[in-house]
Amino acid sequence: MHINPTIVFTGATSGIGQLAAIELARRGAHLVFTARDKAKAAATCGRLHAAMPGARVDVHYADFSSLDSVAALASQIATRYERIDVLVNNAGLHAFEQRVTVDGYAEMIAVNYLAPWLLTDILRDTLVRSAPSRIVTVASEASKRSGGLETDRDLSDTAPFTRLGSSRVYGKTKLMNIMFSQELARQLEGTGVAAHCLDPGFNVTGLGRELGFAAQLAKAFNWLRIGDPQRGAGIIVRLATDSDLSPPSGGYFSVKDARALLPAPPADSTAACQELWAATSALLAGRGMAASRIC
Repeated sequence: MHINPTIVFTGATSGIGQLAAIELARRGAHLVFTARDKAKAAATCGRLHAAMPGARVDVHYADFSSLDSVAALASQIATRYERIDVLVNNAGLHAFEQRVTVDGYAEMIAVNYLAPWLLTDILRDTLVRSAPSRIVTVASEASKRSGGLETDRDLSDTAPFTRLGSSRVYGKTKLMNIMFSQELARQLEGTGVAAHCLDPGFNVTGLGRELGFAAQLAKAFNWLRIGDPQRGAGIIVRLATDSDLSPPSGGYFSVKDARALLPAPPADSTAACQELWAATSALLAGRGMAASRIC
């Protein structure tokens, strides 16, 4: 990997993503991050430059709940950058009520799974051309609370859910992230592109931002020293930069010392991962430009 790698990073305007992006900038990376909110993007640029004066930082705008917006973003990045050393798929949300996107998908499915799938697919040729390179996807052990997966039903399910029931839907999106990453690693064998996913653990930053009492809860956790977001950021940085990971591709890593985790079923099945890939590919077939600026 280049001494000053070009890293495309989603979800860098808050939480563990912003902390990880700051550390990567300190290490000399050229950060290309995505954002929806211009004020948050400007604040993030300021923090990146404060941490590493003179850092190369670009921001591209997109709404991850719109597949056309994601496709336009990806096409623009692929056109603009000759090489991409690392793609970090970190953007995501935990919604506490069902919302349906302009494309007719459940918002959590669209933002957490379909958007990174599409972004990665469009950037794939650039990543292969840039090898050795890597793709890092933020998943979660919340996948163990998904209740499994029925591919066709779960990809298109827009049924309402309660705040309590939201955890199961969120878990399904994280399970899909793991399955996507594992099948991607299999497909990219021999190309020099590694694909990994990770569990960032429990992190207070950005905790339940749709909950009215989130700020007070975060203060309590901070006081108790629970959920230090630096740990979650650290595992992202490690997977984005460490050249001595085991396995070298296809790993699912814990925030605890980057130890290998066993995925919950059916992410432990190659056939199931391939089935999800085929269904997603058919769903997104034919998708394929957004405004950006250098900051």
